[in-house]
Amino acid sequence: MRDLRPPLRQSEPENRFKWTHFFVSGLAVFVVGGLAASVFSVVLYAWLPVPVTPLMLFKSVEAGFAGERMSYEKDWVSLDKIQPQVIRAAIASEDFRFVQHAGFDFEAIRKAIETNKRAERSGRKRVRGASTISQQTAKNVFLWPSRSWVRKGVEAWFTILMESVWSKRRIMEVYLNVIEFGPGVYGIEAASRHYFKKPAARLTSAEAALLIAVLPNPIRFRVDRPSAYVRYRQSAILRRMPYVEMPD
Repeated sequence: MRDLRPPLRQSEPENRFKWTHFFVSGLAVFVVGGLAASVFSVVLYAWLPVPVTPLMLFKSVEAGFAGERMSYEKDWVSLDKIQPQVIRAAIASEDFRFVQHAGFDFEAIRKAIETNKRAERSGRKRVRGASTISQQTAKNVFLWPSRSWVRKGVEAWFTILMESVWSKRRIMEVYLNVIEFGPGVYGIEAASRHYFKKPAARLTSAEAALLIAVLPNPIRFRVDRPSAYVRYRQSAILRRMPYVEMPD
């Protein structure tokens, strides 16, 4: 006689357990793979020049969709071929305790929080950040251009890795070779040749300070047409440069 009873089905808890196990296993593989890839990339770039950054790719693609030419200027040079005054200017402007900290300047973070709280209470926007040169390098070399807590967390991980594997000189070398100085202009060598028609090894203190002065926003602030604010920043950088502690 034919059995008309419906086939037995797996219980709901058992199905849920299998899907949970599948999800956790996949997540574990993703996390372990990501950690391994991050360590490998940091070790690799401890020795090799960085050929391209996510920001360069993003802006090139963005220009392509807009029907513009996808190109950028970039020339990698070693740190010993960069005028030391450029290094002084970068530290004076972006991260005065660069040599002393291990990737994060907690004193600068505390001051930034206090300053931004006062700005918010008075109805103004946030006016101060606290990213170190190490953090900026991690963001520029390894991460996508966005603002989120997830990205900040990944940035912190890469910063810790870089500070563990790279020397301070290497961090500065990579930073100066990938930072954006204007539309399509990346790295101090390309910027020096683009704006001053000479290599970075021959920059004067004033020229170095002017280049660094636009870094808060190299699209809004221009090296070739410096505003009064950029000139003010240039002067402030020049005043601080003699007191900078240089990386060994």
